Amino acid sequence: MFRIHYRIKPAFIRPVAGVLLGFIGAVAASDTTDVATVAASVAEHRAANEQAIIDDFVALLRLPNVATDSENIERNAEFIVSYLDRRGLNPRLLRVPGSPPAVYAERPVAGAERTIMVYVHYDGQPVDAENWASDPWQPIMRDALVEQGGVEVPMTTPFDPTWRIFARSAGDDKAPIIAIAHALDALEAVGLEPRVNLKFFFEGEEEIGSPHLREMLAAHRDLLAADLWLFCDGPMHPTRRPQLAYGVRGAAGFDITVYGPSRPLHSGHYGNWAPNPIAMLTALLSSMRNEQGDILIEGFHDEVREPSALELAAIERIPAVDLALRQDLSLARTEGHGERIEAAILRPALNFRGLSGGGVGDQSRNIIIPEATASIGIRLVPDQTVEHLRGAIERHLRAQGYHVVDEPASDAVRSRHPKVVWLRWSGGYPALRTPFDHPLVSDLAELLNEWSGDQLIQLPTMGGSLPLYLINEVLGAPVVILPIANHDNNQHGKNENLRLKNLWDAIEIYAIAFTGL
Repeated sequence: MFRIHYRIKPAFIRPVAGVLLGFIGAVAASDTTDVATVAASVAEHRAANEQAIIDDFVALLRLPNVATDSENIERNAEFIVSYLDRRGLNPRLLRVPGSPPAVYAERPVAGAERTIMVYVHYDGQPVDAENWASDPWQPIMRDALVEQGGVEVPMTTPFDPTWRIFARSAGDDKAPIIAIAHALDALEAVGLEPRVNLKFFFEGEEEIGSPHLREMLAAHRDLLAADLWLFCDGPMHPTRRPQLAYGVRGAAGFDITVYGPSRPLHSGHYGNWAPNPIAMLTALLSSMRNEQGDILIEGFHDEVREPSALELAAIERIPAVDLALRQDLSLARTEGHGERIEAAILRPALNFRGLSGGGVGDQSRNIIIPEATASIGIRLVPDQTVEHLRGAIERHLRAQGYHVVDEPASDAVRSRHPKVVWLRWSGGYPALRTPFDHPLVSDLAELLNEWSGDQLIQLPTMGGSLPLYLINEVLGAPVVILPIANHDNNQHGKNENLRLKNLWDAIEIYAIAFTGL
């Protein structure tokens, strides 16, 4: 059994509650107790304070937090500072030129040898309120998903743990802020202290790509130093089992435009004679990947780090969800030669994001258009670099007979070259994957496994992309992702929600991590 070490707070020991003194006397003879005991103590405190927890969550959710809305982002930051200050966490705002505020807080522990940084972002995605079943900035509670006919229920105790709160950022990503605060409250109430130094970093621009994160980390390097960054974002596994993700894929993107005649031509008069940009573009795209998702670009995989034996073994232990996903998405087949989804996202990907050229339906015309465009996204894996992939893709375009330009092709250029492609890149960043055998992460995994009854899912990498590499690159700290939201939380979309059981579990998870590491 994994033992949790903790300290009894001296101020807590006073002869005012016989039951509590009995609890303290039982554990004071030793400096360890088990995960179940801490979880039960925290759960009991949470159950007695559920109304206060929900009221706090509602108050935070009522603050609009679209990342580009600087005025309301400031209001969110001020709320969080006040919220954490009441818990003695010494919060302050961190800024660099042009950035929204990041909220930093800390909870030092005398004698602690390790420091954990907990990351959460408080900004959110824009909303199209007309598509929501309720006002996204006025949280309500329902007994089920909107799509399942969920009806509104009173936001007062007693709460059914399957009920859900609906509001923007309920699932992505304000819940951890509330859960962290109440985990610390619960530990205080039952006389337990963390065994690690705790630091907290709440970012206000994650949903627009964290453009100032590198500068923020560099400017406050000493303050933000930690032995491990615990990234609290994203959904749990569809089985509702707890999940620890060791990394994310990187991201890059580019658009390509190919050219035909300088003006639209009647397809009857010029078809089979004038080159058709749509046909050229589809042939070019087919040269890059096939229907199984295999990337056909020479040199694309040169830098790929193969998964370790530990990572492959972890995937085999994850309950298979492919069949259920296929049924949910009405898919008769999947790409990847039948491999499971967790293995598929360990490979790099090339995704055709969109096509533009001509029209369809009522907008179609019998013409040969002058140009056609495709937008393409790349998902990177360790140790791929954007620079190498750019070179490989440009070489591939030239190998297909294309003259590559970095600006719209002029008539003169189009007249001189049989095939011309305008290529433009939209940035990018690398992937990150923390080793499975990192000692501190291994300790965290063991704690979560004991709490969940050996149900923890250890995912080598999440399919999405986050700029986690900056933390490792600037600060040299490992990063692991501990998601707490329900998998069906509709993040970024309409009717975003958080299942109450996920919030209750998060409070226990943070308390166990803080006292057990």
